[in-house]
Amino acid sequence: MHTEALTGGFGDAPVDAARAFRGAMNAMARPGRIEDLAGAEPPAPLSVAAGVLVLTLCDAETPVYLAGDHDAPAVREWITFHTGAPFAGPEAAMFALGSWEALGPLEAYPVGTPEYPDRSTTLIVEVPELVADGAVLRGPGIKETARLRLPEVAAFQQNAKAFPLGLDFFFTCGRQVAALPRTTKVEG
Repeated sequence: MHTEALTGGFGDAPVDAARAFRGAMNAMARPGRIEDLAGAEPPAPLSVAAGVLVLTLCDAETPVYLAGDHDAPAVREWITFHTGAPFAGPEAAMFALGSWEALGPLEAYPVGTPEYPDRSTTLIVEVPELVADGAVLRGPGIKETARLRLPEVAAFQQNAKAFPLGLDFFFTCGRQVAALPRTTKVEG
């Protein structure tokens, strides 16, 4: 294990994790709203926000899939040391992390079952920028409408049609995060 895997975690784990959890849940509860996350310094190519989400949401019971450039030894070692999360393929992952292109196709991930819709994957999608324009979002947590630039509108429209099954998404860039739960209706 490289020594950089031992650094970059939460400095004050209980306080930092609580703040990060609040930020992540605020983003999920208010689709399209951009929140700031801080408290970790993960290895490249992980953004700060993606690293904070991993530290906050993953543990030894949550299999993680790393896609594309994110499947790097430094990232694996950092996640293992700080969370103990096991690694899995997309078909068994509770969380998947990577760029939009590397994470495809979405059909590879569990969407839950009618009895257990919560047994689905949450994707942490690293994007070049988070901007509150583009696709129109409607649904729970949104007063009238919200906007968020998405990598592909049709995929999110299809995902929402499967409700209560489906995938949930966090989008990360630098220290910023936004979320798109499966309950959100997306218009181009």
